[in-house]
Formats: sequence, structure tokens, C-alpha cells
Amino acid sequence: MKIFQREQRSLFGEILDWMLTPLLLLWPVSLVLTWLVAQGIAGKPFDRALEYNAGALAQLITVSKDRVQFVLPLPARELLRADDADTVYYQVLGSQGEYLSGEKDLPAPPDDDRVPQGEVRMRELDYKGVDLRVASMWVRTNIPGGRPALVQVAETMDKRSVLATEIVKGVMLPQFVILPLAVLLVWLALVQAIKPLNRLEERIRARSPDDLSPLDVEAVPLEVVPLVSSVNDLLMRLKDSISTQKRFLADAAHQLKTPLAGLRMQADLAQRQGASADDLKQSLRQIGRSSIRATHTVNQLLALARAESSGTVLAHQPCDLAKLTMEVVRDCVPKALEKSIDLGYEGVEPGTPGVAIPGNVTLLKEMVRNLVDNAINYTPSTADRAGVITARVLLDPFSGALVLQVEDNGPGIPAAERELVFQPFYRALGNEADGSGLGLPIVQEIARQHHAEIAVEDSRPGYSPPGTTFTLRFSPSAVNPPSEGA
Repeated sequence: MKIFQREQRSLFGEILDWMLTPLLLLWPVSLVLTWLVAQGIAGKPFDRALEYNAGALAQLITVSKDRVQFVLPLPARELLRADDADTVYYQVLGSQGEYLSGEKDLPAPPDDDRVPQGEVRMRELDYKGVDLRVASMWVRTNIPGGRPALVQVAETMDKRSVLATEIVKGVMLPQFVILPLAVLLVWLALVQAIKPLNRLEERIRARSPDDLSPLDVEAVPLEVVPLVSSVNDLLMRLKDSISTQKRFLADAAHQLKTPLAGLRMQADLAQRQGASADDLKQSLRQIGRSSIRATHTVNQLLALARAESSGTVLAHQPCDLAKLTMEVVRDCVPKALEKSIDLGYEGVEPGTPGVAIPGNVTLLKEMVRNLVDNAINYTPSTADRAGVITARVLLDPFSGALVLQVEDNGPGIPAAERELVFQPFYRALGNEADGSGLGLPIVQEIARQHHAEIAVEDSRPGYSPPGTTFTLRFSPSAVNPPSEGA
């Protein structure tokens, strides 16, 4: 039942409905219960009067010569009949059931209603179309072989109804004043209780568009704290998202500025007067390299943006890490051969139990490809010392963790720079490798989304060059996630 109907749900209206609806529904129930209680209260004094009258008439019964006699003095008869509201009836029957006095046709109590002698039993009956309240009592006569005499006193119930009505009026009439007052007090209490939400709304509206700081949970009611905490969490995620977008735009502008400037410079050189055919070819080669670098940078920026936002966009499915790694190694073989690098795979075979993880195929391939590309770019290869790169997928027999390794025999990464290489656009000093500095940040982000830990160490400690090994360890829970029914 809705007292206040509205098109849009209102918290104020909902609370008011739930408070006032039971109140208004219980009021008629209270009226009925009050009437029933009033009937019982109103009947008790009149029942006692009937019991007293029945006892008084019983004392007038006498026995003479084994016969029951009853003599009612005239004043007592008149006093019994004297009632301006109700009609009083009485009846006295002898030990043989003979009529002695009163109403002849007043029904006697049923045989199963017989009570011990001297006790009064109350009942109601319909006498000539009128409801009566009857008090009946059996009186001992001590006549051999005779039954007890019967005394009955009855009266109509008009006075009882009048008294019950007065009681109900006395109880219910004040409620007609109290009920509207209660509704008003509930309304005012709700208005006062809803004010903290109004103040919260005012504080939010007064904020500047770029203010994403958390709301103060201490200034709101306890029941609203979970909602405010959820809003704060949303604000923090929105702030991180905006920061990521700003960083992406700034990084993209910064990284594209250099190759675009090179393209413009080479175009100007190619257009200068007196340029020879060799100069023109050299400028075109530089333009080609700059365009490749710009394309690679754009692709890496898009991959990083996709990795940072894929947690809620791309679905996960079982992925065979050994199979993905072998496919990436196979795709990268031509690039490795151009630099005379020995690129290969070793480890578990595809389809081995425990080698599949829940993840996104596209992102996992991007992760492995960046590790392999990074090793190819930074591993020199000469006739005296050929570059060697090995990709491995292993299963830890003790912990059950799945391990991915990409190992090379290149110059290695100093210990002081191993944390820095995972920052966007950071490039180790002392090398001429072409890159955007985004490959390892992409690897770290994808690994984080797949619950993997990444570590960097020397592949040949104590040797020069020491080489580098990137190790990704997937937790056993990521490799073997619990079933839904567990």
C-alpha cells in the first residue's frame, strides 16, 4: 500500500510510507480490539449484579413438608423490576421442575451446563427476539429423591452496550486528535533527519568541476557512509582514469614530436636547391625510418592504453601460455635473423596440465612480444659473439606456479636501473637501440592484470656481458582458479 504515489521513488516518501501505512492500518484494528475489551469491561459489574440477585432469590427458597416454596415480597419484586434502561426477568423452579415464580417460558440451562449447587453460571440466550444475559444457580433442597431447585435472573443488555460505547468513545476520540499530531511529528522528524543529505548535496553542487577529492565521511550519517565511500572510490577511479588520459596525451605529444620534427626536417632537406640524387635518397631513407618510429610509438601508446583499461573491457578465457609463447617466437624469428640472433623456445609443450591460465589472448601475446622485441633490440650480435635469446615456459614443481622467462646474453641492466625500466619512456643509457621506452611498462601492466610478478636479474652473473633474464611468475591461484561450486 502506497499512501503517497509518485512517478520517481523518493527516500523521504518511502520512509514516510513505511511509517504511516502501518499506523493507519492498525488504527481500525485498534478500534475493534478496544470495542471487544470495552464489552468485557462493561459486562463485569452487571454480571456481578445478576449473580447477587440470583443469590438473593435463592435465599428466599424454603422447604415445607417436602415441598419447595418460594415467596417474593412485593417490595423486593418491585425493586427487581425497577430499571429504566433494561428489562429484568427471573424464574424459580422447584425440585420436580415445577414452576414457582417469575417467567414461565424462560428457558432452563441445558443439562450439560449443570454446575455444582450454590455456584452461579452466566450465559446468553435469545428470548422472544431479545438478547438476554442470564445468571442461573442450582439450590440444594434436601428433599429425598428430589432435584435441586433452579433460580434464574436475566436482563437485557442495553446498559452494557451504552457503557461499552462510552468507553470506546473515551478511548478513541482522543486518538482522532493524536493521530494527525503523530503524522505531523513524523513528517517533521523526517524533514529534520533528511537535512544531512541535503547538506551533502549542497556540498557536492558547490564543488568545482575539477575537484575530485574524496567526500568527508565524518560529516554524514552512519547509514550514508557506505554510499559516500562508494562515491569516493568512484572519484578516485575517475581521477586515476583522467590522470591516465592526460599522461597518455602528454606522452603521445612528447614522443611524436621528435619523429614528426625529423620528418619535417628531412622533407625540407629534400626540397632544398642543388640537392643531388644521393641526398634525396638519403632524405627519403630518413623519412622512412622516422615514419616507422612514429608508427611504432603510436602502436605502443595504443597498446599501453589498451592494457591499462582492459580490466573491465576485455573478457578472460583459458590461454595456453606455452602455445602463445611459441607463436610469438615464431613471428619474431625473421626480425631476429636480420640481426643474426639465435632465437628459440624451450620448456613445457602446449597442452601440458597446468600451463593454461585465465587471461586475454591479445594482451598476453602483446606481453610476450614486447619481452622478445625488447631482447632483440638490446642484444647485439657479431661474428665473434652471436646474440642468443631464449623464451621459456616452465612449471615450478614445488609451488605449482607457472613461469615465463625471456633470457638474452646482451649487455644486461644495472641493478640501479631495474626499477626504472618499467617507467614509461625510460631508456637505459649507453645504448643506441631504437625504441619508445613503452615495451616494459606494457609488460608490467599486463602482468599485473594477470596476477603475475615480474623480476629482472642477470642471466650470467659474474660474466661480461652479464645478459638479462625477465621472469614472470603466475600465482598458483591464477593458474588453477577455484571452481564456481567450490
